[in-house]
Amino acid sequence: MTDPDGHLGDGDRRAVAGRATLDDPAPVVLATDVGTDVDDTWALTQLLRTPQLDCRLVLTETGDPTYRASVAAKLLERADRTDVPIGLGPDGREMDAGERNQAPWVDEYDLDGYPGTVRDDGVEAFAEVVNRADDPVTVVSIGPTPTLATVVERYPDIARACRFVGMQGSFYEGYDGGEPDAETNVRVDPPAFRTVLAAPWRDVLLTPLDTCGHVTLDGERYHRVWSATDDPLVRGVVENNCVFAARVPWMPYDDFTRRSSTLFDCVAVYLAHDESLVETESLRFGVTDDGVTEPGSDGEFEARVALEWGDRDAFEAYLTERLLTR
Repeated sequence: MTDPDGHLGDGDRRAVAGRATLDDPAPVVLATDVGTDVDDTWALTQLLRTPQLDCRLVLTETGDPTYRASVAAKLLERADRTDVPIGLGPDGREMDAGERNQAPWVDEYDLDGYPGTVRDDGVEAFAEVVNRADDPVTVVSIGPTPTLATVVERYPDIARACRFVGMQGSFYEGYDGGEPDAETNVRVDPPAFRTVLAAPWRDVLLTPLDTCGHVTLDGERYHRVWSATDDPLVRGVVENNCVFAARVPWMPYDDFTRRSSTLFDCVAVYLAHDESLVETESLRFGVTDDGVTEPGSDGEFEARVALEWGDRDAFEAYLTERLLTR
């Protein structure tokens, strides 16, 4: 049941999270900065291969929207999913080479030739998806949030018809399991993240570095993905992983044949339909000007946060099967 403001109680949150079935997939908007860290590419592939989720829009976040849309569009073509429209975010700032880590994969790709729909006004496209949906839309946010901030500023009540599932924050662990950090998706634009958190979403669920920062595929699981040469979509993921590994200093180049990079964003896609493998708690926190998410009872915001894994190995096994099941 909802309260008078349209918010869900705890029992209803669990029901919504587990509601989607193969006959009734949940409508999803994926808000992504695909093209910088390759985990967005893995996450989009996972989403397209998850029958409980129905991707209605890919929305670009922060930076050159044409570049990001090109990466998404080429992957959607590989998946034979050009029915999925792409919405361009309003942030058209220049991106340096260090942010275009998958650029070689789309060097000759012409977005104008994408056989699906590309909407110049992604904010308006988002609103149309929500207005046409019969069920609450799950917004899976796997990047900084300036486009989503524009959405909730332009349409102040639209969040009441949506759930928000985000890969943002660092509460008790940071990168590589160290001290809490200013996590990138928050640090890039803290005011935008505050704006998004302040919107009246039906539910807010976050996977911070505490959980998503531990996920990789290696060994036999990664070998199975690497070897799926007859699968155009998975081959696109592997191609991007190779390109990415050659362009980032933190991943030894020869590692790309043995393991994935950290797959932060895949956890958010999973949480859009299932929470059984993580342990969540309701947490109050603030967001500093430096992009640090600081837990505390006097924090301005409250969300359900996946702080620990119940069974990370089971998740990585699940992710492997999800990616490889057409």
